[in-house]
Amino acid sequence: MPSKTKPLSPKELAAFEAGRDLGAELLQSIREMKAGKLSVVHSPAAEARQKTGLSQSQFAALLGVSVRTLQGWEQGRKQPSGAARTLLAIARTNPKALLDVAGQ
Repeated sequence: MPSKTKPLSPKELAAFEAGRDLGAELLQSIREMKAGKLSVVHSPAAEARQKTGLSQSQFAALLGVSVRTLQGWEQGRKQPSGAARTLLAIARTNPKALLDVAGQ
């Protein structure tokens, strides 16, 4: 689970961004991908959405959450709880049932 850190202030963020070399970061990422040094994060939320065939905005509306919340789940920054976790499990195992109930 990701560690919780304090967000950067606007001044700290500007200083961080000013010191970045995006070109070098992109080249390094490409080298790592070519070398096979990448990790795939399994996202139950992304898997559930893909099985329904819906876009992020459509799936978020179906679940009653914001697109930003759904993106957080898909990217592993946040974890769904309660009913959302149950709906995602249904979508993963029987996407047609979720779509039928939602009238899709």
